[in-house]
Amino acid sequence: MTLMKSIGAAVLGLATIAILSATSANADPLPYPSKVVTLVTHSSPGGGSDVFLREMSKYLGKYIDATFIVENVQGGSGAKAMARVATGPADGSVFYATTPTYIYTSLMSKPQNTYKDMDPLVNIFADSEVIYTRTDGPFKSLQDVIEHAKKERGRWGAANPASLERQAAEQLKRAAGVTPAIVTHEGGGDMMLNVLNGTLDIGIGEIQELRSQLDAGKITLLATFNPERIAEKPDVPTVKELGYDVSLVKFRGLAGPKGVPESTKAIWDEGVKNLLADPDYKKAYTAEVLVPQLIGQKDYPAFINNFGASTEEFLKSTGAIK
Repeated sequence: MTLMKSIGAAVLGLATIAILSATSANADPLPYPSKVVTLVTHSSPGGGSDVFLREMSKYLGKYIDATFIVENVQGGSGAKAMARVATGPADGSVFYATTPTYIYTSLMSKPQNTYKDMDPLVNIFADSEVIYTRTDGPFKSLQDVIEHAKKERGRWGAANPASLERQAAEQLKRAAGVTPAIVTHEGGGDMMLNVLNGTLDIGIGEIQELRSQLDAGKITLLATFNPERIAEKPDVPTVKELGYDVSLVKFRGLAGPKGVPESTKAIWDEGVKNLLADPDYKKAYTAEVLVPQLIGQKDYPAFINNFGASTEEFLKSTGAIK
């Protein structure tokens, strides 16, 4: 089993908490020790993690009694954002938006502060990765892109070098036997612009960061890296069924500085469970093709540690790290 397959199996196969049975939608928000909570992301405005945090923040205050703000800390493929949170106060006032990027950056760049210097708090979603192109461009299928890459090499877009998207692009290159240039970006919004203006043949990202251009008909989805077709996008084939044995699913959650009190973590477990049952938020995240995968603070550290160990083994096997 490849790492990409194991990612999907690990996230989608987890026994999730019964979020849809939460009944606290009309209850008062849970008391919280900090009145203002900063949610930090390495993503640029418009990128997947940025969109995820900003949309979630619209509803989170109904269930946790605090004001939530989003802070974009770019640079170092997430290293600066990790440092911002790892060295922050452990009072529940600052958290980092976890994705596989913070594992990859920790292992590949070896920054001063790594994922091991933070406490995993809660996982919230599994997020589908897709391959997309501009609708008025020359590519109507993934095979068109591959054939072009065989003849003229081409240019593919991905997020920062330590991202899951970049690893997916590299895996697809190997599986297809092509050598396109992989152009990395600090955020999905920047990459999408380069796809739209024709600088890139394709981009790899999440539907939530593509939503406006998808709705406008300016972007077309060519394939998904999901192990199975996306329920909300049944006409989009998987990369695997097109003949390339690459699958992945991105996790989305939160982590805080070491030492966040257990009582504070428990508030997040309850608050996020109630949040995911909110009818309005459910409508919003369903539209973004985010799948609830709630992993509470008791189990999330083991999930992250296992993911880190599997990723390290994978990177060593490919020669990316020693």
